[in-house]
Amino acid sequence: MSPDPATRVGELLEQFGVPDADMAWLLCDRHPDAAKALTIVDEHLVATHHTYGELAEASRRAAAVLAEAGVQRGDRVATVMGKSADLVTVLLGIWRLGAVYVPLFTAFAEDTIGSRLVDAGAVLVVADEDQQAKVPPGDWTLIVAGTDSPEGLSARLAEVSWREVGSVPVGGDGALVHMFTSGTTGKPKGVVHPVRYVAGWQSYLEFGLGVGPDSVFWCGADPGWAYGLYTALVAPLAAGVPTILLRGGFSAATTWAVLKDLEVTDYTAAPTVYRGLRASDIPVPEGLALRGLSSAGEPLTPEVNDWAREALGPEVHDHFGQTELGMPIGFPHHPSLRRPVLAGAMGTALPGWQVTVLGEDHDAPVEAGTTGRLAIVVADSPLMTFRGYTGGRGADRFCADGAYFLTGDIASIDTEGIVRFSSRDDDVILMAGYRIGPFDIESTLLQHPAVAEAAVVAGPDEVRGEVVEAFVVPTPGTAVTDALVAQLQQWVKDNYAAHAYPRRIHFVETLPKTPSGKIQRAQLRRWRREDSGPVAGAR
Repeated sequence: MSPDPATRVGELLEQFGVPDADMAWLLCDRHPDAAKALTIVDEHLVATHHTYGELAEASRRAAAVLAEAGVQRGDRVATVMGKSADLVTVLLGIWRLGAVYVPLFTAFAEDTIGSRLVDAGAVLVVADEDQQAKVPPGDWTLIVAGTDSPEGLSARLAEVSWREVGSVPVGGDGALVHMFTSGTTGKPKGVVHPVRYVAGWQSYLEFGLGVGPDSVFWCGADPGWAYGLYTALVAPLAAGVPTILLRGGFSAATTWAVLKDLEVTDYTAAPTVYRGLRASDIPVPEGLALRGLSSAGEPLTPEVNDWAREALGPEVHDHFGQTELGMPIGFPHHPSLRRPVLAGAMGTALPGWQVTVLGEDHDAPVEAGTTGRLAIVVADSPLMTFRGYTGGRGADRFCADGAYFLTGDIASIDTEGIVRFSSRDDDVILMAGYRIGPFDIESTLLQHPAVAEAAVVAGPDEVRGEVVEAFVVPTPGTAVTDALVAQLQQWVKDNYAAHAYPRRIHFVETLPKTPSGKIQRAQLRRWRREDSGPVAGAR
């Protein structure tokens, strides 16, 4: 008989929180060598399986390569890599040395990558061959993967002496990952997670996603982001559940093929993936083995489950998380916690978490059903490890002398514990599962000679949920044309990130501002909803 959720959470916290916690052992070495750990599906839908024994040897080789390059315990090591066995090998090699991982998304532009490398203090970067041009010169060593060069990763892995390589236990409070927020209210902030943070993700895998030893599990999210890193890689490796990585971007055809051919039972992806499958003219394959569907990254809109119930059978369970926290809220799949999925609701507090709603003008819980500020009850949330951003920032996210952590969302909780999202009190844009902050996009636009001022808000999109929508004040004498729109979109792709360019651009004479000079994004959102007044006829 499996333990109750509270007992299981305690077991996981003890496992990952002990003073001699060793990530290489927890994720790899403790599992049987012959057990399947990972399946890589390439662009031609050819599946290659890797065992824990193979990952153990490969990661020892990677650790030896990194050590030869000077990496030591506590050093920051980054990757700019696609979904591959090399990525998993490098990750485990980093943690085998007791070093700290810095994930970087492959769609980031050079300046975005460079700023994060500097802020993290990275000493080494491993980049795929098609990504190396985006890694700027700096105080770090660059190793290129996917090349035949004698200095490349493959050659180094083949030649290195590795048999004596063990692993460095850093303990439950030892740093594991150094990643960055999306920069919703300013420059992206660094978040350093300890080893015991993984307990929350394994708990989420078991209770939120309902994944067990008999599951065929696939998380479609990219490991360059928190959800993909922990849900697609860290949690299943820790639990000993085989995981799947599909190379390349999303397409309905490849998604259906992988779900069918690998007999996937449990699948999780951003709502935009489900919308893409729904909108595709490719029929749903017969004989799918699906029994658990989940989504995260943005609110799940009702039409997804209207389609899923008829086309797939299982409903999609919405789940909510943040870079700082992990996954505290959702509709769980675990049989002991399952409850009906409600359209427009986020779910309930998952095991190891307690949430509440505080008043908009006072730091105390409000009555059930009242809308206010969504908060984590710190003392009653044993899975919470976040205490502040790097550099000592983040105190404003806590209130009532540290009793509550503010998620930045406006929501309500009913008498049954169901959380209903209302809005965000910051300006984050949730596009296709990616959390995009306006600051970096605005900063990038302002570097273009045709842009005098710029502000970015979220605009609705049927498939992606939300997209980036920009309001631009052009410099005097600039001709506002369709060519300029395309030029600015490409500028953001080239200088910030390929996925975060503004899908729509409005040219305006002025931006609405407060007396202190802050842009009033609420007014911009009203403009675009009305599609009148200052933005009428804008491109």
